[in-house]
Amino acid sequence: MKQYQAKDIRNIAFTGHGNSGKTSLVEALLFLSGATDRLGKIADGNTVCDFDPEEIKRKTSVTTSVAPMEWKNTKINAIDAPGLFDYEGGVSEALRAADTSLIVISGKSGISVGATKAYKAASKQGKSKIFFINKMNSESADFYKTYEQMKTAYGSSVCPLVVPYVVERKVQCYINLLDGKAFAYADGKASEVPMPDAGSLIDDLKTALYEAVAETSETFMEKYFSGEAFTAEELSSGISEGVQTGSISPVFCGASQTLDGVDLLLDGLANLAAPADKASETAEADGREISIECKDTDPAAAIIFKTVADPYVGKLSYFKVLSGKIEADSQLVDSRTGHTERISKVMIIKGKKQEDTAFIGAGDIGAVPKLSAVNTGDTLCSPSRVVTLKGVEFPAPTLYMAIYPQTKGDEDKIVQGIHKLLEEDPTISLEQRVETHQTILAGLGDQHLDVICSKLKTKFNVDVFLQEPRVAYRETIRKKVDVEGKHKKQTGGHGQFGHVWLTFEPCDSDDLVFEERVVGGSVPRGYFPAVEKGLRDCIQKGTLAGYPVVGLKATLFDGSYHNVDSNELSFKMAAANAYKTGMEKASPVLLEPIGVLKTTIPDDTMGDIIGEVNKKRGRVLGMDAAEDGMQIVSAEVPMAEMGDFSTLLRQITQGRGTYSLAFERYEDAPPMVAQKVIEQAKHDEEEE
Repeated sequence: MKQYQAKDIRNIAFTGHGNSGKTSLVEALLFLSGATDRLGKIADGNTVCDFDPEEIKRKTSVTTSVAPMEWKNTKINAIDAPGLFDYEGGVSEALRAADTSLIVISGKSGISVGATKAYKAASKQGKSKIFFINKMNSESADFYKTYEQMKTAYGSSVCPLVVPYVVERKVQCYINLLDGKAFAYADGKASEVPMPDAGSLIDDLKTALYEAVAETSETFMEKYFSGEAFTAEELSSGISEGVQTGSISPVFCGASQTLDGVDLLLDGLANLAAPADKASETAEADGREISIECKDTDPAAAIIFKTVADPYVGKLSYFKVLSGKIEADSQLVDSRTGHTERISKVMIIKGKKQEDTAFIGAGDIGAVPKLSAVNTGDTLCSPSRVVTLKGVEFPAPTLYMAIYPQTKGDEDKIVQGIHKLLEEDPTISLEQRVETHQTILAGLGDQHLDVICSKLKTKFNVDVFLQEPRVAYRETIRKKVDVEGKHKKQTGGHGQFGHVWLTFEPCDSDDLVFEERVVGGSVPRGYFPAVEKGLRDCIQKGTLAGYPVVGLKATLFDGSYHNVDSNELSFKMAAANAYKTGMEKASPVLLEPIGVLKTTIPDDTMGDIIGEVNKKRGRVLGMDAAEDGMQIVSAEVPMAEMGDFSTLLRQITQGRGTYSLAFERYEDAPPMVAQKVIEQAKHDEEEE
């Protein structure tokens, strides 16, 4: 593939809801442009973009992939993003590398949550937006119903460019409103046909198009109001300007599986999508912001937007060049680490295939292998101008599960494997919870975690299973008591003797508060630390269910010792005996963690969400209005009840809702809950 200047490069993120046909559309574009010699199918597992074994098995996109093509002296880098919410991190990667978001919508199902989320994400990041209404070969598809939904949801920027002429629910031809031509399709090939008589419908759509173009410049506005017709070149120029500024979001349509309308979309992407040279960003350099222009002649600066970590091939870093050139056998600085990285070679990526090239120019996308210390979101730049570009904004994990090996002894293999997978998927996390003795894997949903477990098997040869995590309960006391603790042992020769009197009482500390008010030397001062140490060891395990003890104040006020047999160990044991007796007498209670839940949801799901919070013993604190008709519900909830909340929220809101949950404090667990936890702890102890 030849080198292109930034003005002739189009970086397009293919986004939208799962099953809208994004990958099939990319496949159709690749085939029609001559980038591939056959039209792959998802069902056959032979598409360019869905090449990962997990994608072939699941028949859906799991990761972001890149596939370039050439069309009419323009290079189009298609960045295919997953549509399922469990793999939302791929959308973050795709949008970071793209200048335009092509939002694919199924003409059968109309506007979906995934399309709206893609639209909002592109708008938030200032990306141009183009729509493609797919699956128009289906009799259940309805372009005009979908188009009306889009105008209602996305506003007046939605502008039709290619529309179908439909008779008895079957598309007869596609009308290009830009040049006033109609095309029929048979066996994937287009032929121009006479313009059909569609009545006032086409005139109304043309009026919407002309009004949108008129608003892009004062010259066009004057021409429109004077009654003059726009030329095809003026229409194209006005729409291109509107796409780049965000005032116009053009709408194309067709059927990716039969190639209907795909050539018109290719023309639209080449002529109307934002050119790479129009992109400029701010970057940080020496504590100040500077502008990065997309020019080959400027010092090099590139953002790493995706990482592939393969245990056999090694690490592959995908990058987009914001300025300058990334050349083979060059030296670049990773601005995060400050280390100089040697670029051994650079490659053009097409799905799973890689093609070596001399350089990747400004505005283009490529990959570099074996940069072990470079992570997704890092900036690679010229030593002559060290800058830090904005990284990749990934969604935070929402589903937490405890992960175990099927075979004992494979715990280290799990950790090593997931740390490798973390390099290519920053939306997962791994943590060790010491108090529950569990390794916790977090991700964006059930399917996401299932993919991680599958990859651990295929890439790192370790079988795992998941369970709901144990809750980090606590124990405390509610009554003040005085208790005696004595340790006496005689084994011939020197024995062991320790004797203490302690007061146990509640306090507000999260740690043990230890004091002493011994008088008369009944316990020598040198043994005070041993008593405290004995208690600190004991509070790691409460007497109810074995959870750590908090809010405990212990005061040593009396005791006795033996000149020969007393030692530190004896007083540690005496303190432990006092602890056991004292906890039982001091009205011990189980504490459960309470979190603050903030849920952002559509207004029409408010009642259902509040109902779920109430079922989970939660307390609603308030409701506040958010953007786009959303509401924020704040509540306090027992964290033990929240294991399935991310799944419930997705089901109730159809994926539109988001939430955050942060630990706030501990509260007494209700008797029924406490009893269940205590019984489970006894059962677990018996099994061990």
